[in-house]
Amino acid sequence: MLLSQNIEEATAVIQSLIGLTAQVEIASQLIGGALTSGHKLLACGNGGSATDAAHFTTEFVCRYDQDRRPYPAICLTTQGGDLTAIGNDHEFDEIFARQVEAFAHKGDVFVVFSTTGNSENVRRALVAAERKRVKSIALLGRDGGRSRGLASVELIVRSDVTARIQEAHHLLLHTICEMVELNLQAYSKTL
Repeated sequence: MLLSQNIEEATAVIQSLIGLTAQVEIASQLIGGALTSGHKLLACGNGGSATDAAHFTTEFVCRYDQDRRPYPAICLTTQGGDLTAIGNDHEFDEIFARQVEAFAHKGDVFVVFSTTGNSENVRRALVAAERKRVKSIALLGRDGGRSRGLASVELIVRSDVTARIQEAHHLLLHTICEMVELNLQAYSKTL
């Protein structure tokens, strides 16, 4: 019974993503444009969203589906020394913003994952990206929380269930990877 209920909920949430088609295309174009112009992708999140950020960046450094050259993508949640030093010397709310200040440059793309949109360290990182004129993409949940309105492109999954939001974020990140990789393949054939 629980499995059936979860499948029904997940199906409804996944079907609602059709309304994000234009935003997914814009996000894919931003990332593809940055990578083919010699810029990089940065990503972050907390908890399960941290692993989503790591998953996402790995798809560009390694590959999503097709063999191709690697592209620069950095997951800010995997920098243990940076995270602990910033958290210790400044504050936990600054762990991503300081890394954005250090690593992001105009032309790069910054992607955040947050199931609530209320993580202060994610919100501050989006503000830092805007200050550096770095385009950003926010995969958020619920109503977008305090991060709503801060990113260049928002992909808000309208659900109050964290598991359903994360499942939808996975589909979105895989779709973006597939769209970008197709363009990367086409770009590499023209070189």
